[in-house]
Amino acid sequence: MRISSLLLVVSVAALGACAKPKPAYYGEQFGAASPFEHRMPAEPAEACAMASRALLSQGYQVEEPKPQSIRGRKLFEPQSGYLMELNITVVCLPIPAGAVMYANALQTRYELKSSSSSAGVSVAGIGSISLPWISDKESLVKVGEETVSDTEFYQRLYQLIDSIVE
Repeated sequence: MRISSLLLVVSVAALGACAKPKPAYYGEQFGAASPFEHRMPAEPAEACAMASRALLSQGYQVEEPKPQSIRGRKLFEPQSGYLMELNITVVCLPIPAGAVMYANALQTRYELKSSSSSAGVSVAGIGSISLPWISDKESLVKVGEETVSDTEFYQRLYQLIDSIVE
């Protein structure tokens, strides 16, 4: 009887490991408090200019700045063979007391993968021969992407933006 109970526990654990994860939207709260939002007493274009300068001061490449939105990009190599890209988008919209900034960061992870190739030769009447090719190819492969939702990350960004005086 004890072996059958053990088998039942093991099979339930195995099924749980194979279970498909719940969709991400199940955990979406849509609360009024948001780490992605920051209000400031400045006009939207001025707020976005401050955000642009803040990102530039931290080594981000600012791409296609517009009066009410900017996008910054920075690459990181946490260890050999791995690359991370952080993209931050800031949109500045008017409100009665100034501007509200909406920031969103997207982290993309890449891994260096290598693959070797082989060449095949086919001769009529003799057959085919497959020979290993000496060349190895290495390429970065995207292995994951997620929106950064860490409240402290956005607080640090907003503190830097607030410290920049126009």
